[in-house]
Amino acid sequence: MRTVSRVLGAVGLVVVVGAVVRVGAGYTTVTVTSDAMRPTYTPGERVFLERIEAGEARLGDVVLQRSDDRYRGLAVLQRVIGVGGDRVTQQTGEPVTVNGKPLAEPYVKDGDPSGAAPPYDVVVPQGRLFLLGDHRANSNDSRYFLDDQSGTVADRAVLARPLDDRSGLVGAGLTALVGLVLVLGAIATEIAGRRRRPTR
Repeated sequence: MRTVSRVLGAVGLVVVVGAVVRVGAGYTTVTVTSDAMRPTYTPGERVFLERIEAGEARLGDVVLQRSDDRYRGLAVLQRVIGVGGDRVTQQTGEPVTVNGKPLAEPYVKDGDPSGAAPPYDVVVPQGRLFLLGDHRANSNDSRYFLDDQSGTVADRAVLARPLDDRSGLVGAGLTALVGLVLVLGAIATEIAGRRRRPTR
């Protein structure tokens, strides 16, 4: 019995550590500090994100990105409006167009897709992303860096994106719970076994 409890305890410990490592490697959190993504995310809100690799960001995704030469090197949340090869244009007060088609953007604040930005017409270089905030009147985004590779950032600057589906995170939590139950069960068995041993 003692050997079985020790084996179960060891297995449980491995399961707990594995789940913690999986969560640490695959997920992160950020606290929103600006109005740039209103109404999707508001200041003070804590956002859970899954880490992604370069090239995984899709059109329409909100992403957490960090560019050394912008925002004092801080990570910011922005929305992917164009990917490599896309032509992104906008006239003041008009919808954003991607490859000639108006972009439906129900997420923008107050239904205003342009804010106060000047008109622009850019082609996104390969391996780069054109990013905008959802609060267009209060977002320092790709529109204000047009002289630097059409305002785009490298797709490798993307660190993570908010979780649409938390099943992976929930699964890791349940796995850690099972491991913890095994460890606690092994400890309880060990304590009970010691109490049953006769004293000499």
